[in-house]
Amino acid sequence: MSAPPDFPAALAPRTPAFATPRAVLALILREITTTYGRSPGGYVWAILEPAAGITLLTLVFSIGFRAPPLGTSFALFYAAGILPLLMYTDISAKLAQTVQFSRALLAYPRVTFLDALMARFILNMLTQMVVHIIVLGFILIYLQPTVVLDYSKIGQAYLLTLALALGIGTLNSFLTLAYPLWHSVWAVLNRPLFLISCVFFIFESVPRPYADYLWFNPIVHIAGLMRDGFYPFYQPSYVSFAYPLAIAALCFVTGLFLLNRYHRDILDK
Repeated sequence: MSAPPDFPAALAPRTPAFATPRAVLALILREITTTYGRSPGGYVWAILEPAAGITLLTLVFSIGFRAPPLGTSFALFYAAGILPLLMYTDISAKLAQTVQFSRALLAYPRVTFLDALMARFILNMLTQMVVHIIVLGFILIYLQPTVVLDYSKIGQAYLLTLALALGIGTLNSFLTLAYPLWHSVWAVLNRPLFLISCVFFIFESVPRPYADYLWFNPIVHIAGLMRDGFYPFYQPSYVSFAYPLAIAALCFVTGLFLLNRYHRDILDK
């Protein structure tokens, strides 16, 4: 029996050009509709949540203290600490639920878990950046605190925040898929972050040996770098750019490897 003829190259199935960008864009539009389009207030709540938190902190601490640890504006001091923390927690939490949220779409061969991760990351990153521009813009324009902006350091702080959220969110995406209880465990582990991430105070005010333990919280480095971008007289020598970035890279690579290796097996069960 002769060998079957080769399948014509022109009839071979091909992946359309720009398939991944199209899939990511479609997933972003779906995310907008399902996440913000159906919730009361939609995007308005995304702005009101951090704004309300900063306002409450400003009112409470301005009553008990004459001045914040840095500068003269309570609102700016707390915004520089709480906004990166909220960005990290929001994006990483959304990424952790990516595979479950897009489970039905992942059955299609043109949609991959990486498309779903990138779509969710891009949408929530843009949302958070808009929120930060509005909140910080209001503080700087309306309250007019005395600051000298260092855009390089502010940009580095945002880069570390986004990298850390992407890395930990990707790893948690696998852990939540493989072990559903992990979502609740991680939520409990993250509750102290608001108290141990230098939102209310500066790192230098923490006595040893507690400061040595606090140093291993990567959000502390991001908060210090962010405040360094607003207060030129503040020189946080403890800040390490490499440490949060290394954690982010390690978690991201590990999460991608585990998802690529096991996500299909888990979804098929």
